[in-house]
Amino acid sequence: MIELRTPTQIDEMKPAGRFVADVLLALADKAAVGVNLLELDALAHRMITERGAESCYIDYHPSFGAMPFGKVLCTSVNDAVLHGLPFDYALQDGDLLSVDFAASVDGWVSDSALSLVVGTPRPEDLRLIEVTTEALAAGIAAAQPGNRLGDISSAIAEVARGAGLKINTQFGGHGVGRTMHGDPHVPNDGRPGRGYRLQPGLVIAIEPWFLHTTDEIYTDPDGWTLRSADGSRGAHMEHTIAITADGPLILTDRG
Repeated sequence: MIELRTPTQIDEMKPAGRFVADVLLALADKAAVGVNLLELDALAHRMITERGAESCYIDYHPSFGAMPFGKVLCTSVNDAVLHGLPFDYALQDGDLLSVDFAASVDGWVSDSALSLVVGTPRPEDLRLIEVTTEALAAGIAAAQPGNRLGDISSAIAEVARGAGLKINTQFGGHGVGRTMHGDPHVPNDGRPGRGYRLQPGLVIAIEPWFLHTTDEIYTDPDGWTLRSADGSRGAHMEHTIAITADGPLILTDRG
């Protein structure tokens, strides 16, 4: 069921968005050659505790997960692109790291992700991150009242295809509210003018993710981490937005 939020409720959601943004900024600042993924997860866990927030991940156990996630952060490195389960791994020079984080503050959830290169970047990785960022911006720009859900999906896909990327629609954006995942599903490809008509009060996470040379993925033996079928690297960007009468409001803005 798709739920619409009142202007007062959207105001109440802003602290969660700000907190999620602040955690991601802290993690991006911390990520460096030699830093362990478990250190990043510990930093996010500490910030959750200090804020009095609640993790959306630690007990999360959907049908596609092998067991409860057990960590508060998704850390996907290189050929991993989604749901990366933090483990004992020290970041190396040139690693492409995607970090996904969701938390609840005062009963409201926000969800956001970013990708970055640790140390010396490969030009193709920087370009992949740039295209994924552009696709997120295009999807947000299309999230106007009166438009359709397909307009968001189509805008994302147009950027990706313009860069020669393939698109996987198995995982994408979603409704956000009292829980992390709700209706509607927001795929990263679609037809303009189709689907649910966007209305003020709709709160969704928009999250394009792409791989260099494939749209096929498989699940790592850890039961969670999704990797590219051909070993190519991936990037993932995400914001939680609220659609208002004046257009989209980015609740997880890191500016």
